[in-house]
Amino acid sequence: MNIEELRSFCLSLSEDVVEKFPFQQFKAARDVLAFYTGGHIFCYFDINDLHHVTVKCRKEEVPALLEQYDCLGHPYNGNPKYWIGIDATRAEATLIQRLITNSFRLTEKKK
Repeated sequence: MNIEELRSFCLSLSEDVVEKFPFQQFKAARDVLAFYTGGHIFCYFDINDLHHVTVKCRKEEVPALLEQYDCLGHPYNGNPKYWIGIDATRAEATLIQRLITNSFRLTEKKK
């Protein structure tokens, strides 16, 4: 998936999804685009580097996902217990969409 496909997919999950560049004060993270529902981030990535699309994940699912898919890894600047990183340059679109949808649902419950 490319940047526009990722962005469009995240925004398509709900009319309540908001996108922001929340880390402007940090030089290394100025280009990190984050997607929110209910004031909570469910997906974020650097718009110039899609090797680390970071999404929330149930902590009990993280080990199995990491073992099953070599395109998954540790999140960019997130707690690896609750977040997982996706290399969007290598992962299949269906996997990316499934993980983003799951993250959205986990986050949406916190509203």
